[in-house]
Amino acid sequence: MALQWRDLNLDTGELYVSRQINRVRGKLTVSEPKTRAALRTIILPPSVAGVLREYKAQIYSRWLFPSPMNDDVPRDPSSVRKLLQRVLKHAECRQVRFHDLRHTFITTSLEHGMDVKTLSSIVGHVSASITLDVYSHVTTDMQKNAAAKIDRGIAKNKAKTPKKETPPPMTDFTAQKGSRRRPGTGCVTRIDEHLWEGRYTPTYPDGKRHPRNVYAHSEEACEAKLAQLIREMKAEIAMLKAKAKWQTA
Repeated sequence: MALQWRDLNLDTGELYVSRQINRVRGKLTVSEPKTRAALRTIILPPSVAGVLREYKAQIYSRWLFPSPMNDDVPRDPSSVRKLLQRVLKHAECRQVRFHDLRHTFITTSLEHGMDVKTLSSIVGHVSASITLDVYSHVTTDMQKNAAAKIDRGIAKNKAKTPKKETPPPMTDFTAQKGSRRRPGTGCVTRIDEHLWEGRYTPTYPDGKRHPRNVYAHSEEACEAKLAQLIREMKAEIAMLKAKAKWQTA
């Protein structure tokens, strides 16, 4: 939502991500992303660049996605989330979040052979090890497939014909929203059958809310990681408050 047209080069397809939109005390606030890794350049596919080129002819604003009420103001992220749900309902698709679409993109990219380092830089992970840790259920299958290819290519072994099995029935899995919790304990959300996300969004001394996430492959592990994250962030906030108090003394 914080993208501006100056961040996009339609000739090369380069899109530079350098800002984010948050709602702080009821007002939309533009700030830097939560991590340095989120400052990144993404190369868009030609088809996407083509759609944006056509879209630009209809927009009279510095923002890629301006508010329908005011061209000089970015669109509210909450309104976009509601719009997504209306589109999904109209298309008779199951309800998902934008984060679920991101998860699908990462999983599909890994399954189609994108190297982890490149993918990590695209999605803004701090390091490739985070991508490997969060999506180990995908990379494990990739390793098994690679081992089978090596066996066929180097050892010259013939591939075994797999037994025909009845495919498992499709599940009606829908991402579960975190239930209401005691203030100051963050929230834990189930992304899919393999992944849980913990999120904590405290207000820092600068008056801005700084969200941070952790991931794990079970609810218990995610709760433990989240508790550690909360302790670290509270200690960081206390240190910043003490530093500010000392500077004004």
